[in-house]
Amino acid sequence: MKIVIVGGVAGGATAATRLRRLDEKADITIFERSGFISYANCGLPYYIGGVIEDEEELTLQTPNNFWNRFRIKVNVRHEVTSINTDRKTVTVHNLETDDIFEDTYDKLILSPGAKPVMPNLTGIDSDNVFTLRTVEDTLKIHRFVETTKPRTAVMVGGGFIGLEMAENLSELGIKVTVVQRGNQLMNTLDYDMATMIHSKLRSKGLSLKLNADVTGFEEKDDGVSVLLHNDAPIKTDMVILAIGVAPDNTLAKDANMELGIKGAIVVNDKMETSIPDIYAVGDAVQVKHTITGKEAVISLAGPANKQGRISADNICGRNSRYKGSMGTSVIKLFDLTAASVGLTEKAAKDSGYDFESVILSPSSHAGYYPGATTMTMKVVFDKSSFQILGAQIVGYDGVDKRIDVIATAISAGLKATELKDLEFAYAPPYSSAKDPVNMAGFIIDNIASGIVKQFHINEIDTLPKDGSFTLLDTRTEKEYSRGHVEGFINIPVDSLRERLSEIDKTKPVYVMCQSGLRSYISCRILTGEGFDCYNFAGGYRFYESVTNEKIQSEGSYPCGMDK
Repeated sequence: MKIVIVGGVAGGATAATRLRRLDEKADITIFERSGFISYANCGLPYYIGGVIEDEEELTLQTPNNFWNRFRIKVNVRHEVTSINTDRKTVTVHNLETDDIFEDTYDKLILSPGAKPVMPNLTGIDSDNVFTLRTVEDTLKIHRFVETTKPRTAVMVGGGFIGLEMAENLSELGIKVTVVQRGNQLMNTLDYDMATMIHSKLRSKGLSLKLNADVTGFEEKDDGVSVLLHNDAPIKTDMVILAIGVAPDNTLAKDANMELGIKGAIVVNDKMETSIPDIYAVGDAVQVKHTITGKEAVISLAGPANKQGRISADNICGRNSRYKGSMGTSVIKLFDLTAASVGLTEKAAKDSGYDFESVILSPSSHAGYYPGATTMTMKVVFDKSSFQILGAQIVGYDGVDKRIDVIATAISAGLKATELKDLEFAYAPPYSSAKDPVNMAGFIIDNIASGIVKQFHINEIDTLPKDGSFTLLDTRTEKEYSRGHVEGFINIPVDSLRERLSEIDKTKPVYVMCQSGLRSYISCRILTGEGFDCYNFAGGYRFYESVTNEKIQSEGSYPCGMDK
């Protein structure tokens, strides 16, 4: 059996080696249009920043390695330009010699990946404007940084690659401005969680230009100007475009394969395309979203590797199925980590869910053991079924562990209330006896049983200040004096029982504290005394983070914040 693979990065390389492990006699050929095989896309920014010092460490394998160990023929700098599905051939362009030839296949795997979105902007071909997708792109940027020593850079786009590049350039001493069309970076997070990313980047000296629309680039003698709609241009030494990727569907489209959303290649759960004997994997394909069941395009290395393995299994007669993707992801930004899985609140709303969320700020490990840090965790769930719809965590230590646990819980079909039942390894340096994931489960269980009623940050400004509600802050007097929400009176939780007479029992009571714990305890006291009580999700710490970001990005002072 002869198998041709188009593309030799994550999905293609994985498919090739899996094929060999399953079939020692198969004739396997990879055509890769770049000059490198099996390279680590996710590591590219770190080579530019000097974290990865050796260029060779970017490539996990070489063509020689593939041949010596697996007897797989790898042809780099070879671009497949067309597929003849009737004759089962591919046309190949040797980019080194300019020769064009045909090769035959019994089975074909397409792993072309995704291509950077390149808008039709004036000046985009400037020598000072770069994209980052391949090793060649990386080497080009690295040479530019090494030879010209830029003092400033503009990063257009606030996703994974864009922010990782921004961090690495900043660590080199380059003054970086991140330009983003929307009002937040990292659309895998809700706005309120993304504010912590904004704050971290600003604290490290980066400038954020949000709600900004790039209209073009203008070359200057000593750099390039980034032109903005209804705003002053930004003069800089270099620009990197990271405004998103689109499925590379040229071969599939020309071969009349079925295409889906965003032009992605439609495949079934065996990774088979609409044309017999042709499979497709990776960033170019459409998959089912694990949670919604709807079609999605999810460009991540983990899913691509799994799909490569599954396509190889099915070619070799095994019955492997791809169960879908839910977008589990993590990013390091300086000393901060942000991770997410599944749906944000915005995505849950767009998908038609009647959802609720909890926000908590647990410690990474036991507070009495040195080095504990606070993380902010949001878990989104369906109100009626308590299906876990997604989670977001931002913090410094243990973030990746907790997001992986929740991703596993989603895959296992656990309800949000069942997070409380999970058993974790515990020792003071690693966690608390009540792990953050357990704590989220406890809160959700309290909501399910009616023990807790919540209100959220988007409701703060709608709370009447005319005395018809009681707004209560149960932090200490010192905490309250450092900052509080306008209209909230201060009665510390430890004094609450003795001061119940100061609160009108006929009015709803909305309670806040620093993290949500003391306000929960206060609500239990008040509820036990016959009050109608609502606990603020996230606490004042969370509220302050979001409102301070509004001050930074909008230049206005939120009316609900009193200092």
